[in-house]
Amino acid sequence: MPTLILVRHGRSTANTAGLLAGWTPGVALDERGAEQAAALPGRLAGLPIAEVVASPLQRCQETVQPLLDARPGLPAHTDDRIGECHYGDWSGRKLAELKDEPLMDIVQAHPSAAAFPGGESMRAMQTRAAEAVREWNARVERDHGADAVYLMCSHGDIIKSLVADALGLHLDLFQRISVEPCSITAIRYTRLRPFLVRLGDTGDFASLTPREEPPAEDAAVGGGAGAP
Repeated sequence: MPTLILVRHGRSTANTAGLLAGWTPGVALDERGAEQAAALPGRLAGLPIAEVVASPLQRCQETVQPLLDARPGLPAHTDDRIGECHYGDWSGRKLAELKDEPLMDIVQAHPSAAAFPGGESMRAMQTRAAEAVREWNARVERDHGADAVYLMCSHGDIIKSLVADALGLHLDLFQRISVEPCSITAIRYTRLRPFLVRLGDTGDFASLTPREEPPAEDAAVGGGAGAP
């Protein structure tokens, strides 16, 4: 079965503003995010990518565009099922305000029981994304062979949930996973089991540098802004 390259979108204007974007329209890459996207073709230069699948949201479409420009004719698709979690009434709100919501404790410690008001549950988010991957695995293998490599550009919580699915982790453990903007995660699928072969690889170790303020103990809903 194919190898899936999961790319989180580059840093967005919502990331730097501390907003939970969700499906809010008009959320673009910021200047650094555009630079991250521009570097993506070089980072992936050695990979024979057969197909590109992206979330319909602007920040993902902008992230893959330099890759598509560098590889004319590379088949590109949009799939709503790998779009961001539908955060409902939380969409567009500041993360600093949301941390005091009682639901945030559930999101952090028991996400399989979390459902966003006016939105979807985190279980539903994981289910639709995992179903999309399984369908694309079959399609890519059919059209390009069992050793094919393809790419999906998606969002932090989606990618974390797919990593948890690949590792056989309960969704309640997925907040222990971190993927920074424009990081690369790779999962090789086989008949018996998936193998996680890369996780959140940016090629930049700045996020490991000790900071003046201690790192937050809570997971960043939506994925966070990455290294400063």
